[in-house]
Amino acid sequence: MEAPVRSRAHAVLRTRRHWVQLGKFCVVGAIGYAINVFGVYRPLIHAGVHYLLAATCSFVVAGTCNYLLNRLWTFRDRRAGVAVQGMRFFVVSLASLGANLLVLHLLITFGAGKLVGQAVAIVLVTPLNFVGNKLWSFRPS
Repeated sequence: MEAPVRSRAHAVLRTRRHWVQLGKFCVVGAIGYAINVFGVYRPLIHAGVHYLLAATCSFVVAGTCNYLLNRLWTFRDRRAGVAVQGMRFFVVSLASLGANLLVLHLLITFGAGKLVGQAVAIVLVTPLNFVGNKLWSFRPS
């Protein structure tokens, strides 16, 4: 790693503001996770909806909540126009949804239960979602 990159990373890790932002992102993520898995996905599965459709619906509901909370709370100092940020968030969300559905399908194909599969898929896709949103959707104006 080059010295300038290393020193920028070190500076970020020493800045309280970045740790607070990460903590807020985790809180928002936990709320979105609960909405996704327990608020939407599980009831849809119990209602007989196909797991991929249930995962898509739950992702949209939780993603909308996450966007609003991240825009208003986590990244409030990085707000751009709602349309531009919303479009970027939507693109990142589509990529994350695609990855989530692929992982979910693979987990279920290899024997995971539908609820456990969704819970694990969300956790595995979260880093992609965070990086995309931090670096692009909510980048400083």
